[in-house]
Formats: sequence, C-alpha cells, structure tokens
Amino acid sequence: MRYIAPAREAVDPVVLARPPLEDWAEHGALLHGPWPSVEVLNARWPAQARERFVAQTPALLADGQHYEQRIAASGAIATRERNWHDLFNALVWLRHPALKRALNAQQVAEIARMGPKLRSRPQCALTHFDEAGVIVLLRDARLLALWDAHDWHGLFWRERAAWQDGRLRLVVFGHALLEHALTPDKLLVGKALVVSGDGDEAAACARVAAAVGVGEVLRDPLELRPLPLSGIPRWHPDNVNEAFHRTAACYRPRRPGRSYPAALG
Repeated sequence: MRYIAPAREAVDPVVLARPPLEDWAEHGALLHGPWPSVEVLNARWPAQARERFVAQTPALLADGQHYEQRIAASGAIATRERNWHDLFNALVWLRHPALKRALNAQQVAEIARMGPKLRSRPQCALTHFDEAGVIVLLRDARLLALWDAHDWHGLFWRERAAWQDGRLRLVVFGHALLEHALTPDKLLVGKALVVSGDGDEAAACARVAAAVGVGEVLRDPLELRPLPLSGIPRWHPDNVNEAFHRTAACYRPRRPGRSYPAALG
C-alpha cells in the first residue's frame, strides 16, 4: 500500500525529537512552520554547488528528459513543492551531495545502456538505496554474524549496548525513510551498506560514495542488507521491552540461501 505522509500541521512533534528526524535539526526551520519554497531550499546550497532545486511543473517536464538525466545535464533537481518526500530528498542532497552525485552518475549510465523505459538490476539497487538506504559504520566485526543470520534478538537486544557505545553507528541516507518516520510508531526497515573500521560517519559516507562512483557496489538489490531500524534504541517506544525483539513484524527470518557481501573496508 502506498504510503501517505501526514499533513504538515498534523505531524506529531514527538517524531521530530527522536531518531532519525532529530538528526536533521540544522534544517529544523524547513520542517516546521510554512512549507519552504525552492528559493528557500536553494539558499542553503554552498556558493560553488552546481545543482539547484527547480519546481516540478508541466513546463519543466515538457523538456522530455528523465529526472536523472536533467540533473546530470544541468544540475536541475525537479522538486514538488509542499511535498514531504521531495523536501527530504532536498535535505539529503544538501547533506550528502557527493553520494547523491555518484548515484546520479550511475543511474544516467544505466539509462544510456538500457534506454529510459527499462530498468536494470543496478538501477533497482541504486533506487532502493536512494529511497531507503542507510550506512552502518561497524567497529565490532563480531556483530556482523548476528546480522548475517537475522538474529534480531541478538543484534538489537543482547547487543543493545552496541548501538549506544559506538560499535554500531548509523547514517540515514534514504529520503523515503525520513518521510515514513513522520508517522509515529511506524516500523521502519532500511537497506544497508556496511563500512568497517575506526573512521567517523563522514569517512564512511565518503567511502560509500567512492564505491558507488566506480561501480564497486549497488550492482544488484541483493547486495543491500535489511536493517530493522525500529529495533535501535529510541527509534520505537516499544523496543525497550525484550518481547518486541521476538515478535515485531519488522523482524523477518533470513530466506534460505540468502547471503550478504562483506563490509567495505
């Protein structure tokens, strides 16, 4: 069923004060009050940025270009005004332009290869990550075995401290995830790429952007690891109870034969 975001005035302030939306406080003025125009969004770009948000109108779409091709050709990011999905897409562009550009370049290359009406496995992977992607910075390699096995009780309850002490750190990239987080108590599942090592979140994002740029990752949707975000402390009010981690609908068993790639180093 297609998700319908709440009206702006109906958004529960609680969701803006907990993950993942609390992490976007620097853009809080865009999430509260009147809807921001594309001019207001564009004022947040650094002066040297090539891209600009452009109102998605019939006149814009009449150019016949694919959404991704338009960005590559002129830097114009078609943006529906008064629309949560496109507002969060704009925020991700502002925070993670290098990764967004890498995704765009790969999408345009696939459109050139497949044509505008067909979609390849890489295009599906790129889109899934763009919409629901998360980057997990892993500092304790032992935890990956729990994730590989879909041992959600182990990963989110027995190792609950790992999400709080820095052994597992998270960057939310997918703008659809941010939109879905507007609904209180919604069970969220991300599509994850993992980076191992002692670097910070910025370094992990740069590593993923570089890997996407050279076609090292996101060549198939099955590369992406499902991550039930609602199991992370503070992401869902019920996850303070052990029973949640045994029964929540966001926790799915591993399909027979399913495997995942190693973490990026």
